[in-house]
Amino acid sequence: MFARSQRRRPTSVRRPKFDKPIALAGWRRREAFHAVLRYAQGLEECILGPPETTGPFQHIRTTPWEAPQRKLAISTQLSRKQDRLLGILRGYGRVAVAFSAGVDSTVVARAARLACGDDAVAVTADSPSLAEGELNEARRLAEAIGIRHRVIRTDEFTQPDYRANAGDRCYHCKTELYTRLEGLQSELGVDVIVNGANLDDRGDYRPGMQAASEHAVRSPLMETGFTKQDVRDLAQLWELPVWDKPATPCLSSRIAYGVEVTEDRVRRVDAAERFLRERLGLRELRVRLEENDLARIEVPLDALPRLVEPAHREAIAARFGELGFRAVTLDLEGFRSGSLNTLLPLEVLTGVASDGTD
Repeated sequence: MFARSQRRRPTSVRRPKFDKPIALAGWRRREAFHAVLRYAQGLEECILGPPETTGPFQHIRTTPWEAPQRKLAISTQLSRKQDRLLGILRGYGRVAVAFSAGVDSTVVARAARLACGDDAVAVTADSPSLAEGELNEARRLAEAIGIRHRVIRTDEFTQPDYRANAGDRCYHCKTELYTRLEGLQSELGVDVIVNGANLDDRGDYRPGMQAASEHAVRSPLMETGFTKQDVRDLAQLWELPVWDKPATPCLSSRIAYGVEVTEDRVRRVDAAERFLRERLGLRELRVRLEENDLARIEVPLDALPRLVEPAHREAIAARFGELGFRAVTLDLEGFRSGSLNTLLPLEVLTGVASDGTD
């Protein structure tokens, strides 16, 4: 008994009774942490697939918990651009927005309303080149935004240079629009005319931008550094219903250069596109009118097989014949905005700036 008591540790160095529970709790915490980590790694592979072991991105991995941080960074950047946009518009004073009901001009109209209040007005040009339904949509959007709205009639179809449909057709169209807006500035009570051009529009052929420069029209989205994706992101943030609306250029842009633009031809193109949308449920498509009343249809590549199905093919051929097209072709390269510009000479493409219309 005595010998056993001699082997006991002195009371001063004896391990406290609660050491074991603490150690056990620490072990359980570590195990819980590693369990959570293993679960997260499994979830990561489930969502993203197994990590790459070769290639340029083998050391880069986007994890689920990194996504909110990246989203926050994008939102912060967009918020800064939004603030700069509103500040620029306030600096203009009273503004008139060239309002087509596309996503770009709708964002500018909304921003102008926020920045300038009742000193902002949206102006929509009505002409035969405006697709059916677009004017009504412009009215609905303006009402939803709360901005004053004015519809004016433009007469570009009376101009020989516009009807001739050379490479500078859009220049004559925008000149007509901006000239009319300049003449209405006093009546509208505005100091500056603005459009919806953004940074991405500089990479395409858009001669209307020359007209904007000649008439001192400002491009607040471009001045603020907005890309097309920025515009769509802000439209979605503001819950504008057109945030994902496809580009809707004027109907005259469907007429091949060198083929005279007439009211009859743009009406036929409009009817043909509406028929295809209703029958196939497509959002993005073009019907190009070539020489000799040839219709060239552009749709997304994944929709091409549907158009050659017997039922669709026969219905399209019949309807296009009714509309006055002599032949119908399907573009195997699929839908692409501005495809007619590839037929213009290089000196024309490089000699005129862009205008941000499609």
